Amino acid sequence: MVTSTIVTAGCAGFGDGIDVPEGIPPGPGAPLPPIDIDAPGRSATQLSAWATEQSDAHDIPVIALEAYGYAAAVLARSAPDCGIAWTTLAGIASVESKHGMHGRSTVLPDGRVDPPIRGAALDGSPGIAEIDDSDGGTLDGDTEHDRAIGPFQFIPETWRVWAADANGDGVLDPDNIDDAALTAARYLCARGGNLRTAEGWQNALMAYNQSGSYLREVRHRAALYSVGAELS
Repeated sequence: MVTSTIVTAGCAGFGDGIDVPEGIPPGPGAPLPPIDIDAPGRSATQLSAWATEQSDAHDIPVIALEAYGYAAAVLARSAPDCGIAWTTLAGIASVESKHGMHGRSTVLPDGRVDPPIRGAALDGSPGIAEIDDSDGGTLDGDTEHDRAIGPFQFIPETWRVWAADANGDGVLDPDNIDDAALTAARYLCARGGNLRTAEGWQNALMAYNQSGSYLREVRHRAALYSVGAELS
């Protein structure tokens, strides 16, 4: 399990006047331009022009879109059979943290989300899983129970297994949207296999969060992004 609860409530009225494509997987959206994914530093900045154009269409921060696009580009090379699209990552991040803007948080130019986003204590309360502390509070600040962390809301155990450094700073940071997006992409591809198929995409999303309503909401948002719409 990656996440425990949806951090942000569903938005009312998705893409008024837009016909949302049915079925899964959601469409891949605007194609990514070629980039050098091995460029030093924050390679995702090569997607600045593309992300700026998509940001206007989708009302998603440019830095976040750069992170989603870069993660998809990395997996296109490292796991070409997976076929994960940036729209799926955007759909998940929208539900989990409003693209890193949940509450008072913002996404900084280096990809860090400040202040960090933490989920509720996984203490077995009604509707909440029970997971005892697994990291001594190092990642989530809670020494009694685990909490979901960062813009993609990983639980600490899953983060430790799948964490990736996407911006070349040598730090595995769940509160950095670059690292979090690439980690999510790696996890989804490993769990779903071929995300170009309905079965693969569904398996990946159910591994991320075992909730049918969660899957449907992510699909809906990703499908809107695939046709150039924004959430309203």
